[in-house]
Amino acid sequence: MPNRWLQVKGDPSVREFLFQQERKESLFDQHLDQVHHIMLELLTSRGAFHVKAHYSSSQLTVWFFDDPYHYVVYVREEVLLPDFLERLPVRSYEGRHPRLRAERIPAILAEFRRLRTADSTIYLRNASINRMNGTIGMTFSCDGSHYIDCDSFFSKLEHFGAAPAGGSHDPDSACGMDGTS
Repeated sequence: MPNRWLQVKGDPSVREFLFQQERKESLFDQHLDQVHHIMLELLTSRGAFHVKAHYSSSQLTVWFFDDPYHYVVYVREEVLLPDFLERLPVRSYEGRHPRLRAERIPAILAEFRRLRTADSTIYLRNASINRMNGTIGMTFSCDGSHYIDCDSFFSKLEHFGAAPAGGSHDPDSACGMDGTS
């Protein structure tokens, strides 16, 4: 998916009532740095090639190289246990050729943090990183979804989480759903 940005509008009724809602702090929000550290470790030393954080419901969905047809769901407090990572084996990425280099992942996670916490109405609900194809997936509170390659993600950051000029909000433009790709 090189240099591709796919945007999908979700349920119109969600966008219609967007400004009548406010983000409630989740367990993952309370431990966001720890959750992102775990995601980084999963993607760089524990054999995961795809990790999705469901921030609102506090769960991680993980696909591992050694069993790519099955995903594992880790929920709430389980993820935050002190020995969570130690229970997972260290797995080598030798022989794998991920499109997304490990050193780029911290910057992606930093942007996920910003997109989750910058606004209490328009915010990141879930986000994923796929190292093999270099794709970042995101769904926002407006029910808009984005699938974007890593390079395009960094070049298009101004489209994510930016309030429109003048302070008025349009759910489509506020969620980066301007019809362009």
